[in-house]
Amino acid sequence: MAEPLRHSWHFFRAGGFDQVLLESGRDLMALDTLDQKLWVALSCPVQGVEFDRRTLELVDTDQDGHIRAPEILAALAWAGARLRNPDTLLGKEEGLPLDAIDDATDEGRKVLASARTILVNLGNGDADRITVEDACDSGKIFAQTRFNGDGVVTASSTDDAALGGWIAAIIDCYGGETDRNGEPGITIPKIDQFSAETAAWLAWQGEADQDPSIRSLGAEREGILELWSAIRDKIDDYFLRCRMAVYDERAVVTLNGPEAELQSLAGKNLAESGEAIAALPLSAVNATQELDLGHGINPAWGELIDRFAQEIVHPLLGDVRRLTATEWGAIKARFAPAETWWKSRVDTPVAKLGTELLRTWSEGDVESGLRKLIDEDLALQEAAEAIVEVERLTRYCRDLYSLVNNFVSFRNFYTRKGMAIFQAGTLYLDGRSCDLCIPVSDIAKHAVLATLSRVFLVYCDCVRSGGTEKMTIAAAITAGDSDQIMVGRNGVYYDRQGRDWDATVVRIIDHPISIRQAFWGPYKRVARAISDMIQKGAAARSRAAEDKASLSMMQTGAKKDEAKLPTQQQTFDAARFAGIFAAIGLAIGAIGTAIASLVTGFVKLAWWQMPLALAGIVLIFSGPAMLIAWFKLRQRNLGPLLDANGWAVNARAKLNIPFGRSLTGLARLPEGSKQSLSDPYAEKKTTWKSWLLLLLIAVLAFFAWKNGFLKFG
Repeated sequence: MAEPLRHSWHFFRAGGFDQVLLESGRDLMALDTLDQKLWVALSCPVQGVEFDRRTLELVDTDQDGHIRAPEILAALAWAGARLRNPDTLLGKEEGLPLDAIDDATDEGRKVLASARTILVNLGNGDADRITVEDACDSGKIFAQTRFNGDGVVTASSTDDAALGGWIAAIIDCYGGETDRNGEPGITIPKIDQFSAETAAWLAWQGEADQDPSIRSLGAEREGILELWSAIRDKIDDYFLRCRMAVYDERAVVTLNGPEAELQSLAGKNLAESGEAIAALPLSAVNATQELDLGHGINPAWGELIDRFAQEIVHPLLGDVRRLTATEWGAIKARFAPAETWWKSRVDTPVAKLGTELLRTWSEGDVESGLRKLIDEDLALQEAAEAIVEVERLTRYCRDLYSLVNNFVSFRNFYTRKGMAIFQAGTLYLDGRSCDLCIPVSDIAKHAVLATLSRVFLVYCDCVRSGGTEKMTIAAAITAGDSDQIMVGRNGVYYDRQGRDWDATVVRIIDHPISIRQAFWGPYKRVARAISDMIQKGAAARSRAAEDKASLSMMQTGAKKDEAKLPTQQQTFDAARFAGIFAAIGLAIGAIGTAIASLVTGFVKLAWWQMPLALAGIVLIFSGPAMLIAWFKLRQRNLGPLLDANGWAVNARAKLNIPFGRSLTGLARLPEGSKQSLSDPYAEKKTTWKSWLLLLLIAVLAFFAWKNGFLKFG
């Protein structure tokens, strides 16, 4: 038996390693045979990448927030089983042609039928292709259909007005589930909940109907019992205080509330002190143990006591004006059964529909009618799910090829024919543009791993819309120098949607940017050191002169003649500037001595040795820095930058010097530009520097001739 032909792979070299070149549908279908050790990445996060979020969610079948190699292969296999030609996955056409769907398989036929149904529902039944936008417009797709297979029925799902009313009632009680057509509806769990709570409510009401003492309260019994629950404990409290007054007459004053409580209310807005007033006794405590229902009631309880008298006392005791403790005890005994029943009440939103309407539910066939509607809807579940498959297939045909070329290989990144999915935008900073920008959620955590990339990084906090939108990025600087890059520096960041953000540098990871920067680095440091030494020396001399002048003025006293004041000031200024010039002179002298020593040794060399000596001096100064920079630049690696963001980069994705320069653009005048070199604000040129240089050369030449190093004639 002949062995199956092996797929012939093509690779391209970029970033210092071989990457697979995926150019055809056959390449995609054979990807499961390619050793995963040759894949550039094996996992990438769903968050923080510039790619269609819905497509990533469909590929991420386990919904763990990461796309892994098996999920890429599963998506390719799923799409390939439903297409006639896998080249359709290359996304070269706008939309998915219907004739590209393979109707020779059950899976393909189902998707094709569903695609045609979608187009018909959208009023575009003659179309020969379907787009992602078509497949995602569920509102229009299901707008004209009663049933759509999602197990949700709406009021428009039935012509029966009664059933439609019950659907609206259930939604009113519990809220609705969104149907695929966009309307609120109900599901089987909602019906089950409504039915169970209705039965419990009616059973509780049935207990009251069987007790004459509760039934006698009439149709308003629930309102009466709510009033009873609100007032009972406060009236009990009042009569207990009265009994304490009978027990000890001193309690009358004490239990009516301390005077301090009333005084504390005096300085307050009583309209805002309801709780404090309500805490006071219901009425003035007395030893007669009577409650005057019409006078002397605590204002916070006045309305409830009026209702209590009208709805409870008068129906039971007649036109009673003063309630005695004995009468109160009789009322409590009368309400004991109702109170027990009320405490066992069923709290449910169905209660607002009323007992009579709920009895219609329990006694009729409403529930079975609603369940039948949902059964009819679920009968179309398979067809509706096929519509979701149409969306999946259209998205895969549009996006999957791009995803694979940013996962199995980093083709977009290394060919520079568009941005990779991990490139979030472009940062403009210090006269350059940085294309390698990635989003960062935690700078400290990201920097730990990112520093291993050996890339010069700036972390920037970005804000827009007045600070309501914020993000953080890490930008790689791979060309130019870092002389003017510092924390606090501001730039502008443009995201992939073209929106501009204010960017501020908040952290820097310092690594070599270029060999050129490393070459000039030592000389810049020496120049800064000399400048600092001169400034420090001058400052020290200036302070010493100022201190000496101040001491002299203190010793002289304040009685000097005013005419002599200018002379004193002149003496002070002269001392100060003498110190400064002395410091500068010392610094120049030290530098001159060092230069003279070097020149003395240099002129002793033969003429052919002089260029070698100059090269050696340059090598001594710049060689170590250039060598270190060369090693680090060769080690620059994209992997740690992405790994710090949750990727699993499977290759040593190098950023060599030529490629690195392409990631950072430096400011250059456009081709064909005309440049005027006349600067009206340029510093005026002086000749003293030239004369000083000629004098120095002459002195050195005389020194060399005097010592026999140079001979003339």
